Amino acid sequence: MRQSGVLCPVFSLPSPYGIGSFSKEAYEFVDFLADAGQAIWQILPLGPTSYGDSPYQSVSSFAGNPYFISLDDVSEMGLLKKEDYADLNFGDEKDQIDYGKLYELRFDILRKAYEQFKVALAEKCLVNYHEKELDLKKDYELFVKYNESWLTDYTRYMAIKGSQEQKAWTDWDKELMSAKSKAVDEKAAELEDEIGFFAFQQYLFNLQYMELKEYANEKGVKIMGDIPFYAAADSADIWADPEAFKLDKNFKPTVVAGCPPDAFSEDGQLWGNPVYDWKALKKDHYRWWIRRIKRCFELYDIVRIDHFRGFSEYYEIPADAENAKEGEWVEGPRMDLFKAINKELGNKADIVAEDLGIITDEVRELLKETTYPGMKILHFAISGEKDNAYLPYNCIKNSVIYTGTHDNETTVGWLQNLNEWQINYVRKYANSPYSSYEGLTWDLIRVLMGSVSDTCIIPIQDYLVKGNKARINFPGTFGSNWQWRLLPNEISKELTKSILEITQVYGREMELPEEDETEAAENAEAADAVKDTKAK
Repeated sequence: MRQSGVLCPVFSLPSPYGIGSFSKEAYEFVDFLADAGQAIWQILPLGPTSYGDSPYQSVSSFAGNPYFISLDDVSEMGLLKKEDYADLNFGDEKDQIDYGKLYELRFDILRKAYEQFKVALAEKCLVNYHEKELDLKKDYELFVKYNESWLTDYTRYMAIKGSQEQKAWTDWDKELMSAKSKAVDEKAAELEDEIGFFAFQQYLFNLQYMELKEYANEKGVKIMGDIPFYAAADSADIWADPEAFKLDKNFKPTVVAGCPPDAFSEDGQLWGNPVYDWKALKKDHYRWWIRRIKRCFELYDIVRIDHFRGFSEYYEIPADAENAKEGEWVEGPRMDLFKAINKELGNKADIVAEDLGIITDEVRELLKETTYPGMKILHFAISGEKDNAYLPYNCIKNSVIYTGTHDNETTVGWLQNLNEWQINYVRKYANSPYSSYEGLTWDLIRVLMGSVSDTCIIPIQDYLVKGNKARINFPGTFGSNWQWRLLPNEISKELTKSILEITQVYGREMELPEEDETEAAENAEAADAVKDTKAK
């Protein structure tokens, strides 16, 4: 099925409280997507972030980011008062996120809500949530029971990390470095209230996000989210399951992830993430990865697997190396992992493979065997080579085509940085009469929409013809990423109409969800009753 969508992280949504969240603005964005005929909302990973604020370096592969909790919805439940948060300064620029202020303010606000939450649980209160009555105690207990497999480890990790001055878990008191130790059980009993605070955050996240996802699905919009390839070194994932990674007896990595020297980096890149012990994972039937994938499919309708090449072969570097020159390529699990995933989830799992960068024949073969669509990026297509795989005329149907991703420049920014030959080539390719970058951007979107690729996804910044101030991420840099946000009312009715028109012209308009048989029968029965009444 031909379809299209929009890339916009949750944090980039507008809101009065410093960062995008699951508030009314998120529902309005879904309405915009539906009105514009878009079938997919790509949102990036939803995990809680830490130092550096990257959603690809999360403290958990299973938990959700508490920054995304809608404070207004918490207020509606009676757990906050508007004056607890409405007049606070969450940042001076409406189109940028100030993570420092968020960290200072958000958790204090949520602690106030947590105190009211404990009272509500003790009194078995019914609360209002989106005009519905919610049995808070029952709903919370169901959430905790259903998510126990990851929630216990995550909440313990976060509480103990706080008691250890926020140090990385490999620098904690030695007896606390093993998640399964008696000392951790004793510490958890001591930190029971703090553990409850982190469980409360995850409950609110889950309650709000799942309702937003249901709303999107009812509108015909599927959510696409990312699964980062590596787990962060300082994370509940590695603390709780160290046997899944190449660590020594003191839980220190023996080798770390990175990439070799290339034209862009003489020494290569030293990422520092612990690498997987695929032999140990295979013996355990890939339990950890399957749990992770299952959780992703609870959160997302479509899962984009980052750094797909790593499943074919990955680059590992001695942990004590000064740079990435000493590393070597090691064979990954390849199809063996995906056969295990298919056995658990079935062959219809909707997965997109991020197959960008230097791709070998082995990676191409693995992609073909999985049948997952790969990615095509227009910004990588202008090389002067006719066989460039990213040129739209070289694309295949089973692919997802983008102008650029969160790691790229905006298309206006990219065009501004092309040389004279490149910009002339782009204009000829798009058959564009425009001298402005704005007009050329829209012509390029038309080229992609008309391509053979089954799926076309455009970053919201490109529809708004934004320059590089709206760029999401500058890979390899630190301190100015993951900050850009939409302004209130920036998406106009005229823009929505323009996107719908271009979507319809190229046969990508969304299909509304089909009614199930029971619902269809009930609707037919109701319609017959109306007819009978009119006849009488």
